Amino acid sequence: MSGARGLGDGVTELKTTPELSAKARRFQTVLDEYAPGSRVLEFREPSRTAQQAADAIGCELDQIVKSLVFRTDDGRAVLVLTAGGNRVDERAVGAQLGASIHMADAEFVRSHAGYAIGGVPPFGHPESIDTLIDEQLFAFDEIWAAGGTPNAVFAVDPERLLDITGGRKTRVA
Repeated sequence: MSGARGLGDGVTELKTTPELSAKARRFQTVLDEYAPGSRVLEFREPSRTAQQAADAIGCELDQIVKSLVFRTDDGRAVLVLTAGGNRVDERAVGAQLGASIHMADAEFVRSHAGYAIGGVPPFGHPESIDTLIDEQLFAFDEIWAAGGTPNAVFAVDPERLLDITGGRKTRVA
């Protein structure tokens, strides 16, 4: 699967960097292991929000995967992968997990996911993280997730993402 599979010839029109940053290169190494042939694209212009990323790629907002790290009351990390236009229902997700969850702070995210907020990829973390995947993402053949920096993304099939993460497909919004 190519990281720019859905873009065809348009990939050369994207304003991407000629070389990846250190964090994006680090994730590319992980991506090579789990999805050979996929590639991280890093934009020159800001793509920190889901809408900015969708605009830069030329895809629907809900094809953008927001990787959100939450913290349970007992200190466990939970990664919720949701469609770009959705807002996570913390109560509903907490009920599924049998624990209250709260948005994690930057230090917690970095220590558990290995990346800064805004660039957390859906896999390749230093430790195993409980992962929930928004069922809405499965409406698409191709979705775009963070690739190690707030301006880096890669394309993946949602079913492949489910396999790689060992996550649970569920309603999160």
